Amino acid sequence: MRQNKKTFSHLSLQDAKSIQPILKSIEKGIINGEMTFSDEDDEIILKPEGLLRFKITASESETKHQLNIKISWNIDDPKLDDKSILSIYSGNSRKKQDN
Repeated sequence: MRQNKKTFSHLSLQDAKSIQPILKSIEKGIINGEMTFSDEDDEIILKPEGLLRFKITASESETKHQLNIKISWNIDDPKLDDKSILSIYSGNSRKKQDN
């Protein structure tokens, strides 16, 4: 049986301040159980439910720093693979935020 797969992708150049409202909207969408992503070409509606898989990767080289955040879930009853503790430090304060 063939499954329909729809994807949405957006790439833009923005400063750190302008990205904050986007991240807040994603946060609200996760809390409310629905996120709509759209631009002039396409639209997709995602409905996070159940357990969410959360993956974060960070890397640095001499010329580039990169942060990737991936959140995924299964529509059917998902099972969490790992419950390891994540620690994130922000700014220069090195205050530990455990989640």
